[in-house]
Amino acid sequence: MDSTSATELWDRVFGTQPDPSQWLVAITGLIALAIVTSRLTWRLARNAITIAHEGGHGVVALLSGRRLDGIRLHSDTSGLTVSRGKPTGLGMILTAAAGYTAPSLLGLGGAWLLAAGHITALLWGATALLVAMLVMIRNAYGALSVVVTGATFLLVSWLTEPEVQAAFAYGVVWFLLLGGVRPPFELQRKRRFGQAGDSDPDQLARLTNVPAALWMFLFHAVSLCSLIGGGRWLLDL
Repeated sequence: MDSTSATELWDRVFGTQPDPSQWLVAITGLIALAIVTSRLTWRLARNAITIAHEGGHGVVALLSGRRLDGIRLHSDTSGLTVSRGKPTGLGMILTAAAGYTAPSLLGLGGAWLLAAGHITALLWGATALLVAMLVMIRNAYGALSVVVTGATFLLVSWLTEPEVQAAFAYGVVWFLLLGGVRPPFELQRKRRFGQAGDSDPDQLARLTNVPAALWMFLFHAVSLCSLIGGGRWLLDL
């Protein structure tokens, strides 16, 4: 690749793109809201939230010095991330807390990128993260889910017009922000009926001696604050 081509590629990925119209931003938000609130569409779309959830566990495990053994994604939208290291301490606490906060925080980061006009960078960055995650997937369904999701990001970023890229990017970020709110409520309902098993807040309660209810409050606070902050960025308020 010559220097001119390299410069063009750099500008394409890391340059800024024009802001889409406010009606497009609003429409993509309404579509994302419909997907999250409909039981039928949520059952399928929740796989993307699970990818973000388990990816959050995995990234924080690595950053905290733990050894990541693998990630599994299941067709019922559940997942499992296995890491090795000290069974207690800050690293384990951060790893356990990362799952339910990851989708919302990814959405918040995505909203910041879009507010700065970096639509293509968001799409390519998401593709890179999915490729990195694929290396750690340990089951066929999980690999298929990540490959399909990553291929979608790549094809949209490489083959479509800027208007389509903008609509897709804003839709994805809205979905992460809105979709990040629902799982803590689902978990709270399951815990109320004794169906959650050894959930993340229960593990955190054992690790920290802080009641699981307070960890649930943290998950709700992160998701709702991210939605409010990210929504303001997206709507340019």
